[in-house]
Amino acid sequence: MDLDQLAALHTPAGRTALAAATGLAGGDPLTAAAALRAGGTPPELAAAALTQAELRRRATGKFGPAAARMFFTRAGLEQATRQVVAQRRAARLHAAGVRALADLGCGIGADALAAARAGIRVRAVDADPLTAAMAAANAAALGLGELLTVDCADATTVDLTGVDAVFCDPARRSGGRRIFDPAAYSPPWDFVVGLAGRVGRTVVKVAPGIDHALVPAGAEAEWVSVDGDLVEAALWCGDLAQATHRATVIDRGGAVHQLTGSGTVAAPVGAVGRFLYDPDPAVVRSHLVAEFAATVDGNLADPDIAYVYADAATPTPYARCIEITDVLPFSLKRLRTLLRERRVGRVEILKRGSALDPERLRRDLRLAGSEPASLVLTRVAGAPTVVVGTPVTAG
Repeated sequence: MDLDQLAALHTPAGRTALAAATGLAGGDPLTAAAALRAGGTPPELAAAALTQAELRRRATGKFGPAAARMFFTRAGLEQATRQVVAQRRAARLHAAGVRALADLGCGIGADALAAARAGIRVRAVDADPLTAAMAAANAAALGLGELLTVDCADATTVDLTGVDAVFCDPARRSGGRRIFDPAAYSPPWDFVVGLAGRVGRTVVKVAPGIDHALVPAGAEAEWVSVDGDLVEAALWCGDLAQATHRATVIDRGGAVHQLTGSGTVAAPVGAVGRFLYDPDPAVVRSHLVAEFAATVDGNLADPDIAYVYADAATPTPYARCIEITDVLPFSLKRLRTLLRERRVGRVEILKRGSALDPERLRRDLRLAGSEPASLVLTRVAGAPTVVVGTPVTAG
C-alpha cells in the first residue's frame, strides 16, 4: 500500500472494488484476485482492495463494526490500540476535563478517534506520510473530521500551545522488529518523558513489559488486559495520576475492573489451601499480587511465585480459580500414575517457577483417559511441586 493506492481506493472505481473485495475476503486470495480482475478491476487496484478488505476483516476484533469503513496497514493494525481500551482512556481524559489533545505518533488513529468520539478536539501527527494519510481517512470515514485533524510531522517539532493534554505512543518497532531499548523509540524516550514537564497532563502508551524503574516519579503506571490478554501499559502524569500502580482488567463482556496499590507490598506466605488462584497478567505485571490476595483472603506458598492459595472460592475478575485435588513433589512417574488412576486424558498445563517444558511433559505423560484436569507446575517453599485440580466455573 502506498499513497497513490490509498487515493485510488477513494475514487468511484476504488469504492466499487472495495465493495466487491469485501464479499471475497477470507477466501482463497488467488481466486479472489482473479474474480476482481475478471470484473474489469485493474490488477494494482484489485490487490489494494483485497488487502484492505482482508485487513478490515481482521480488524473487527479490535474495532468492531467501525472496521468496515476504516483503512489499515498490516503494521498499523497490529500496533493499534484496541477500541475498548482507547474508549476507556478517552473517557478518563474527558472526565478529567481534557477538551484539546495532542496525539503524538497517532498511527492509524485508534486513540485519536476514540478521543474525538468522546468530544475532545484532537491534533494528531505521525511521521510516516502513509500512516498519517490513513489516520485522516479514518477520521473522515467515521465522521470525525471536524474534531480530529491529522498532519504528517515529526512529533518532536510539534507546537503544544493550546492543548490541555498530550497522548504519546512512541514507535517501538523498526524494520518489522520490536525495539526493546527505550532510547531507540521514535520519538526517543528522553523526549517522551519530558513531555510532562511541558504539558502536565500527559499520557504515554508503553509496552507492558516496561521496566518499572523507567516509570517517572509521581506518574501512575497502569497495566491493561483484555479477556486475559495483557495488551499494554500506560503512564498517567500530572494530575491525571490517581494511584501509583493500577491493574485494569477488561473482561469478555467489556466490563472494566480496576485494582490499585503501591506495587511494593509483599503478600503473606503460608500453606497451600483448597483453592489456587492464577492472577490475571495485569495484576502480576503491576506488582499488585498482594493487593489481590487480600481480596480473597489468600497467601502465597512461595514468596517468589505469583500463585495465590485460599480456603474458599471467592468470585473475582482478577484471577482464574482452580479447586485443588492433589499436591505432590514433582515426579513424572508419580504424576503419570495418579493421572492414570483418575482416568485423565486431557490436561491444561500452567507453570510459574518451573523449568519444565509443558508440551514435552504432555507427551511424556502418555495420557489415555477421558477426564480433564488442570496441572500447575510451580514451587512450594522452594521445592518443585505439581498441583492437580479442576477449574472453578465463575458464577
